[in-house]
Amino acid sequence: MTVESTAARQPRRSAGSKAGTTGTKAAGTTGTKRTTARTTARTAAAEPELVQLLTPEGERVKNAEYDRYVDGITPEELRGLYRDMVLTRRFDAEATALQRQGELGLWASLLGQEAAQIGSGRATREDDYVFPTYREHGVAWCRGVDPTNLLGMFRGVNNGGWDPNENNFHLYTIVIGSQALHATGYAMGITKDGADSAVIAYFGDGASSQGDVSEAFNFAAVYNAPVVFFCQNNQWAISESNEKQTRVPLYQRAQGFGFPGVRVDGNDVLASLAVTRWALERARRGEGPALIEAWTYRMGAHTTSDDPTRYRHDDERVAWEAKDPILRLRRYLESAHHTDEGFFAELETESEALGRRVREAVRAMQDPDHFAIFENVYADGHALVDEERAQFAAYQASFADVEGV
Repeated sequence: MTVESTAARQPRRSAGSKAGTTGTKAAGTTGTKRTTARTTARTAAAEPELVQLLTPEGERVKNAEYDRYVDGITPEELRGLYRDMVLTRRFDAEATALQRQGELGLWASLLGQEAAQIGSGRATREDDYVFPTYREHGVAWCRGVDPTNLLGMFRGVNNGGWDPNENNFHLYTIVIGSQALHATGYAMGITKDGADSAVIAYFGDGASSQGDVSEAFNFAAVYNAPVVFFCQNNQWAISESNEKQTRVPLYQRAQGFGFPGVRVDGNDVLASLAVTRWALERARRGEGPALIEAWTYRMGAHTTSDDPTRYRHDDERVAWEAKDPILRLRRYLESAHHTDEGFFAELETESEALGRRVREAVRAMQDPDHFAIFENVYADGHALVDEERAQFAAYQASFADVEGV
């Protein structure tokens, strides 16, 4: 089974089997019909204007403004982008499986968003700083973070399994939108230090409705901070669709704050690479922030605790499967004769080896000290913390009493 068919292997619910989940039967049926009508209309609508360098069929599209950012790319680099996407998807699939097997408490899949993450991640320089959400597994890969280190937090054994300063890749941020402010503050500090590096902050379309993001936009504009805001618009903020969040395209919000915004085909790794290079370069030159809206799709659930069949229709997913980012680049590589079957076979072997390594690493993780949570709360200790520690110790001891009976 080829790696690019992963999306198609996910379980589907047919249009006929989808029913309303709330209210009376009649109300549920009406809700389903309305959802179907909205989805059909959205699918049938013309594609939005966006920067695209590779069509879903793998054909190269010329772009006078952004071609220069990828014109020098070599066949080897193109194969590298393909490898990045394939291995990231394989890691993501393994993590999802591990959660289903009870090895992880939760997982947020990036399935379908590989091109947006790999393209933008590969556009960064080593001295740039990245502020992710909790889904940027592909960006972490580009920054050199071992994928097994991403899993400790989701297994509950640490609060983030890597040193952010080793790779200039901040710990995952669970609070929605707050990393945009962190990134802006860091970028303002870079300016005061006189450095020529840049910062990139990732967030989703749902986070764009948070006040933190608007505040970050305003501060970044006023202080001309060298930060790129990278919004992965995957169409759904959990169960809330774009049409219920905004009346204008998200990238146009940048105009109100006084800096440029661009919508890019987030399933096109070349376009994502080119547009992010443009934005980061202008930031390093002191020209201030930019907003990139990567138009993509979350092929799976929001997290493994979510059931997307309750709020979105199957035909929407099928339409996006035809735009699969990995298959798109493979078609281009093959049509341009930049690779052969040996490359794909070797990559499949490497992919399976990565899956095995991830499984072994997760199962070998040691449980943390149950009392570590009480350490370093106060520098000199605190009576209330001591009391809570004692209560927790008694609670833990109660299990030993039960086991001894």
